[in-house]
Amino acid sequence: MSSAKEVVVIGAGIIGASIARHLTTAGARVTVVSESGAGGVATPNSFAWINASWGNPEVYFRLRARAMAEWKRLANELPGLPLAWCGGLCWDLPADKLETYAAEHSSWGYGIRRVDRAGAAGIEPNLAELPDFAVHVAEEGVAEPVAATKALLADAEQRGARIVSSTVMGLVQTGGRTTGVDTAHGLLAADEVVIAAGVGSPEIAATAGIRLPIEIPPGLIVYSRPYKKLLNGLVLAERLHMRQTAQGRIIAGSDFGGADPGMDAAATARELFAALQAMLRGGDGLELDFHTVGYRPTPIDGFPIIGRAEGMDGLYIAVTHSGITLAPAVGLFAAREILDGERDPLLAPYGLGRFAQ
Repeated sequence: MSSAKEVVVIGAGIIGASIARHLTTAGARVTVVSESGAGGVATPNSFAWINASWGNPEVYFRLRARAMAEWKRLANELPGLPLAWCGGLCWDLPADKLETYAAEHSSWGYGIRRVDRAGAAGIEPNLAELPDFAVHVAEEGVAEPVAATKALLADAEQRGARIVSSTVMGLVQTGGRTTGVDTAHGLLAADEVVIAAGVGSPEIAATAGIRLPIEIPPGLIVYSRPYKKLLNGLVLAERLHMRQTAQGRIIAGSDFGGADPGMDAAATARELFAALQAMLRGGDGLELDFHTVGYRPTPIDGFPIIGRAEGMDGLYIAVTHSGITLAPAVGLFAAREILDGERDPLLAPYGLGRFAQ
C-alpha cells in the first residue's frame, strides 16, 4: 500500500462517507466531492434498517451479516455514532414463508426467535394490531442516516480528508486510465477515483464509456412530529414498516423502501399516516410533520455493484440499494482493494463484470 495514494471519492452519502473514512484511516489522501452535501440524495430518505433479513440468498446474507458486525466495530471506534440495536419484529410474509425464512436464516446463524401474539405484545405493547405469528431478531438495528454520514465524514476530515462541494462534470482519462475528476470548480487529479454517487453514478460513469445498469425507484416515507415513546424497535408488518427515531419521530413506509408515491404524493402520505395511526395505541395523538420521496440506486438484479471497472484502471465503483446496512463493510473492503489490491471473497459476486457492457 502507498500511504501517499491520492483518491477522489465522488459522493457524500453513507457509502461515499464510509469509503472516505476507511481510506483516510488506512493512510490515503482523500478528497470527497459532492454537489448535494453530506448525506447525498438517497441516504437522508432512507428507512435506515440494519439487517440481514429475508429475501436474499445465503451469499448475500453473509455480506450483510458481516456488515452488521462492522457497524459494531465502527461504533467502538467512533463513540456517539447514532446507532440503536433495537431489534426487529416482523410478520411481513405469509405464515408459511415466514416459517421458511425463520428456519433458513436460523440455520445460517441469524438470531431469529419465533413469537406468538402474546410475545409480540410483550415486545411492542403499543401495537393495536397484533399478529398470531411473527419473528423477532434482537440483533437488528437502525442508524440515524444523515447524522451517521456526517460522523463518518467528520472523522475522515479530522484525519486529513478534504470535502469539496462542486458539480462533477465527468471523469478525466489519460491513456486508458482514470486520472481525475473534472468539476465545476476545476480538475481534481487522482491515482484512483471512486464513484459512490448513488443515483448520479450512471451519468458519471458514462463519461468514461461505462454503463451502470441501475434503476431508481421512488419511495415515500412519512414522518410524525416528535412524540412520546410508542415503539421499542422496528415493526415490519404486512402493510406498513415503521420505527421511532432518536428524536421521537415515527417514520413509516409501506415497506422499508417506502411507498409508491402515486400521482399525488401528498395524498399518499396522508393515507399512509392514517394507517400508521391506526396501528398504534395512542396513535391518534400523532401529527404528520412531512414526507419525503427518495430515489433508491438499485442495480437491476437487486445486488450491489462494488469493485473496479474492468478495462479501466484507476476507477472503482460502489453503488447499492442497501447502503445503510452495507456501508461499513463496503468502506472497509473498498479501501483494502484500492490500496492493497486485496478483494474480499464476500465481494466476489458483485463486480460490474456480471453485466454485459
